[in-house]
Amino acid sequence: MLPGNVMEIMASPSSLFSAYASFSGSMMLVRTMVNDIIPRPVQAYLWQAIRRLFKANPPVQEHLTLVVEEYFHGQNEIFDAAEIYLRSKIDANTDRLKISKSSDEGVLVSFAKDETILDTFDGVELEWKFVTVTTPHQRRGSYDEGEESQEQYFELSFDKKHKDKIIGSYVPFVIEKSSEIKGKEKILKMFTCGGYGRSWSSVDLQHPSTFDTLAMEPEQKKAVMNDLDRFLGRREFYKRVGRAWKRGYLLYGPPGTGKSSLVAAMANYLKFNVYDLQLSNIRSDSQLRELLLETGNSSILVIEDIDCSIDLPERSAPTQKDPRSELTLSGLLNFIDGLWSSCGDERIIVFTTNHVEKLDPALLRPGRMDMHIHMSYCMYHSFKLLAANYLGIPDTDDENHCHRRVFTEIKSLLAKTQVTPAEVAEELMKSEDPHVALDGLVKLLKQKKRETPTDGKLETVEEIEDQLKEKLKIE
Repeated sequence: MLPGNVMEIMASPSSLFSAYASFSGSMMLVRTMVNDIIPRPVQAYLWQAIRRLFKANPPVQEHLTLVVEEYFHGQNEIFDAAEIYLRSKIDANTDRLKISKSSDEGVLVSFAKDETILDTFDGVELEWKFVTVTTPHQRRGSYDEGEESQEQYFELSFDKKHKDKIIGSYVPFVIEKSSEIKGKEKILKMFTCGGYGRSWSSVDLQHPSTFDTLAMEPEQKKAVMNDLDRFLGRREFYKRVGRAWKRGYLLYGPPGTGKSSLVAAMANYLKFNVYDLQLSNIRSDSQLRELLLETGNSSILVIEDIDCSIDLPERSAPTQKDPRSELTLSGLLNFIDGLWSSCGDERIIVFTTNHVEKLDPALLRPGRMDMHIHMSYCMYHSFKLLAANYLGIPDTDDENHCHRRVFTEIKSLLAKTQVTPAEVAEELMKSEDPHVALDGLVKLLKQKKRETPTDGKLETVEEIEDQLKEKLKIE
């Protein structure tokens, strides 16, 4: 039997029924009042809020996984971008990695099978997983032993509610970042066309020239760098005004003044591949157009020694015309600034010549060669830069300079002598002893001075520029 106090607490069945009936009646009255007073749409909203408030289990976070396959109608650019981008996210929490090395590259770090990388974007947590699936080849219902195929892909998982943000903002962000990383790691290529211009072949461009080491007057060097920077930042401008995104440069001056080194410095500065076009290998305008179509974006196209590389039929005497040649001046001009020049983005065209006075005026008109750069003989500032590069002598005019006397003599001789930076560099390379190398350079400059006619007058940069301007007025 239950204790007496418990029996007192427990109510009789009739009491419980009465209480229930009273409560039900009250609820029905409240419901009637709610229906009469509160509009139906508001009621629905309130009931949903109450159900969410009193729901027994909290909402379960739903995840979405995007699969980024390596190939999709060819190489998948998003896969390539993710692979490059995620290498920058490797940290101490990464457990397994693969490393490899080829003969011409450094150690390459990549992901091992099923490795995961965590990332965050605008407060959203993301998980990347690298998946590798190996399956045997199957032929006619049986598996061929030893033959396998491998499939690689990334899985990107995140909260499903952020789908639009990830696809619309995060994926473009990954592509942009990978482009920046790829640009820094890019191995530049030098392309040359084979016999008769049939195709391009390439080698690694390992020319060490940079604007820091280039023997060029500082004002001129700064002007070229500023022009390149301005060109790179004007994509939308070129598009808005309806012009091809390209820039033309004419490098002219005596042999050995650094024209090829300037092209290499431009390539290293921009991270652009170089296409070296030999016009003597081109037999027709159509081949010229085909080669242009095969060049990549973000590239420098170089046509060296344009004054002597080929005799264009329209400017040659009939007896000198090669009957096999169909490369014309109009075809070359259309190649520079006609419709075919717009087949690509971020292109730079560089013409070089040792004799600007021999060029056809049609090649020199504004709009074809946007910037004319005179590569002059070695000046004192260029000499100091070469001395710093080759001999380790500080580039300074300090009175306590240990080579101050010989530097003063060299400065005086350079003002009266025509010597190219290549000749100066060759002399400085003959000895690692600065005193021996500088004495040898002084002897060279004195010899050059003796060879200069006493009544001769050295052409200044301004005089050469004036000659070029006069030539542009011919037609």
